Amino acid sequence: MRNILVAGNWKMNKTAVEAKLLMNEILAGLELNDGVEMLVCPPFFSVPVLAEMLKGSAVLLGSQNLFYEESGAYTGETSPAMTAEFCTHVIVGHSERRAYFGDTDEAVNKKTKAAMAQGLTPIVCVGETLQQREAGETETLVGGQVRAGLAGVELSTGRELIVAYEPVWAIGTGMAATTEDAVSVIGGMIRPVLVELYGEEIAEQIQILYGGSVKPENAFDYFSQADIDGALIGGAALKAEAFLGIAKAANEVLG
Repeated sequence: MRNILVAGNWKMNKTAVEAKLLMNEILAGLELNDGVEMLVCPPFFSVPVLAEMLKGSAVLLGSQNLFYEESGAYTGETSPAMTAEFCTHVIVGHSERRAYFGDTDEAVNKKTKAAMAQGLTPIVCVGETLQQREAGETETLVGGQVRAGLAGVELSTGRELIVAYEPVWAIGTGMAATTEDAVSVIGGMIRPVLVELYGEEIAEQIQILYGGSVKPENAFDYFSQADIDGALIGGAALKAEAFLGIAKAANEVLG
């Protein structure tokens, strides 16, 4: 049985001081049942600060991005080794990286391989825009992103990789996909591609998250679906009460 992962992407929010305050609030109220995992992905400057705070805790630490080269003249970038010094996970190919910074499927593939070479678990993000959805292109687009992002990526176990389905039309819009929408893509489109790439045994071990306007009010419904293994959370991860409420929903699903 796959665990439920409650992952917070803080995006470009919270100074290091603010990050520490938020993390203190989260840790003070945190309870995790067996089978529930929590991950926070703060901005780079807060990563070392939170790494110290989270030592010995049940909360995992991730990065929002990395570059695929080991080192060199790449001003403003962070290497896989630098990331792995503090983090266990890294988000790769988020729709905002694709839209604002030109991350292509090829770049996502390189970043995924570079992350795994350093022992990091990549969270590979895929998802369609509203225009693509309305044109009936979801399966072609999302399936293509999965295949291209994972081309040549070898797995010995499904625990080495996480996939996140984030419909672009639901990110930061308050317009969440219905559970039926999410399951139709995650269970009906993404998981079959993973089976095609890695075989059923490994594919069934890979966690697939849903992301897009997840809140305490709707988290239980998502987590109750056998095909949805957790959530990649944006805005709600910036408030301790909301983030803890989502973790509580995961606990309730597992009893």
